[in-house]
Amino acid sequence: MAEPKKKNSKARTRKRRHQIKFAAKNLNYCEKCQAPKLGHQVCYNCGTYRGNQVISNKTKSEISSEISEK
Repeated sequence: MAEPKKKNSKARTRKRRHQIKFAAKNLNYCEKCQAPKLGHQVCYNCGTYRGNQVISNKTKSEISSEISEK
């Protein structure tokens, strides 16, 4: 395998690496409530995915009260 002849300086390495950047995440909007959300994810606000209700919007207190009633 080929070996480098000399060590690259920190400046030279950093000049090359400064082009590598994180891309901003693309936000989509929920079809139902128009809240911003990430693509291919369930809407955190209303619990829908592609127009179908996937997660119930009940709070923890509502769920615990239902369990205690049973």
